[in-house]
Amino acid sequence: MLSSQRGLAATPDLQVWAQEIAQRADPAVAAEVIFEEDSNTFILRLAKDARVLVFRLSASQVYGDGRESECERTLQRKIKDLWNLL
Repeated sequence: MLSSQRGLAATPDLQVWAQEIAQRADPAVAAEVIFEEDSNTFILRLAKDARVLVFRLSASQVYGDGRESECERTLQRKIKDLWNLL
């Protein structure tokens, strides 16, 4: 479980988590987390220079026990995708 909070209240926890992982992978990558109530998902925005990559994590991924490593792998893969953007 990435956060014990729910919905919008979980955003700061996810923001810290995402930024820590992004900084380990590449200090130039900025991560931003937004909660979208309509779809009950967390939108992650990764940015490096002029490149931006946006993707979502579902509530079940964020709140599911034992899914932290899956979420971290997804974030790391998306950071690599950001590097490969033209």
